[in-house]
Amino acid sequence: MRHIHSVIIGAGQAGLAMSRCLSDRSIRHVVIERGEVANSWRSERWDSLRLLTPNWQSRLPGFVYSGPNPDGFMNMDGITGHLKAYAEISRAPVETGTTVLSVTGVDRNYRVATDKGDWLCRNVVLASGACNRARIPGFAAALPEDILQITPLGYKNPAQLPKGGVLVVGASASGVQLAAEIAAAGHEVLLAAGQHVRVPRHYRGRDIQWWMDTTGVLDMTTREVDDIVRARRVPSLQLIGDHRIQFHDLNALGAAGVEVTGKLAGIRDGVALFSGALANNCALSDLKMNRLLAEFDKWAERQDEAGNLGVPERFGPTLVPASPRLSCDLTGGRIRTVVWATGFEPDFSWLRLPVFNGKGQLIHHEGRVAPGIYALGLPFMRRRKSALIDGVGADAGAHADHIMRTSGLRVA
Repeated sequence: MRHIHSVIIGAGQAGLAMSRCLSDRSIRHVVIERGEVANSWRSERWDSLRLLTPNWQSRLPGFVYSGPNPDGFMNMDGITGHLKAYAEISRAPVETGTTVLSVTGVDRNYRVATDKGDWLCRNVVLASGACNRARIPGFAAALPEDILQITPLGYKNPAQLPKGGVLVVGASASGVQLAAEIAAAGHEVLLAAGQHVRVPRHYRGRDIQWWMDTTGVLDMTTREVDDIVRARRVPSLQLIGDHRIQFHDLNALGAAGVEVTGKLAGIRDGVALFSGALANNCALSDLKMNRLLAEFDKWAERQDEAGNLGVPERFGPTLVPASPRLSCDLTGGRIRTVVWATGFEPDFSWLRLPVFNGKGQLIHHEGRVAPGIYALGLPFMRRRKSALIDGVGADAGAHADHIMRTSGLRVA
């Protein structure tokens, strides 16, 4: 068994950021990765996907985007290349092709068992990602057997789907993007939309992420929200990585021929049952969007004396069908595929420690799980941007400083 100070599990942006922060503090560590660097980006994303954040926002400790298109959006080859370059420049000690089998406590240390040998360490950083498994409702088991079920982790492009209609469940970023792409390929698409967050791609001449970054929205801490559990469940923004498309919302999908209905509430005797709350969810989403834009306007009034940020904009409401469908018979052959764009969750099944609640969710306070156990890259972990590439650096630095202090080392 090999001995080392700290083990990082996962070589995506979170694990590599943590590695850089530990290296900067001369702390010996190893990064364990089941595949290659940026493995999830390489193997678990669909072909046409682009980042929802502009290239300039792909900032990591000691490494920023330096290409010719800072306002563009990386495709999957771009992001994997970006992270591979970061690993090389940082000289990250990554052991690729190594699967973690378990993490257990040994006295005051931890044993990290892998298929290529074990490590004994003082600290373990869980940086394996927040999107390891698709979250699928239990009633998915009631679907007719001849319907293909697929999630965004397995979907690549419309060519892999059988001919016929497609029910896309979920209207956050993944759901609206896949619904649009599948409809453009000639499939009839029905989108079941629950709670969602509608925002414009650009506002007053600047990208929406510029506004959120500059005004401090993304830097909001856990102490600044009333209900952190609810904040961590906020759906991803209805965006696409393309400046030409200001809105990738339900209105845009309706104009493209996608039928929108309410949240999928269940499946009974082969019939999909939809909630009647579509209008309420759309109205709430519009209200939140307009409140956010109003906050941007207030900030601009205080800061933009030269008038460089354009003028306030307001947008029409989400258009809701007068009588959205409440059911759909899934036994007649009209719907041949269901895409579960219903969210994701981390996979810590190898973590054999009493650090989970009754629902199997990891218990942590701003990423501190237990003495010597840290999480990284989870939604709203320390700040609103904790799950973004641009957010993991600050969180990794805070964890590295805490490791220094608890190890009796001096923090600069």
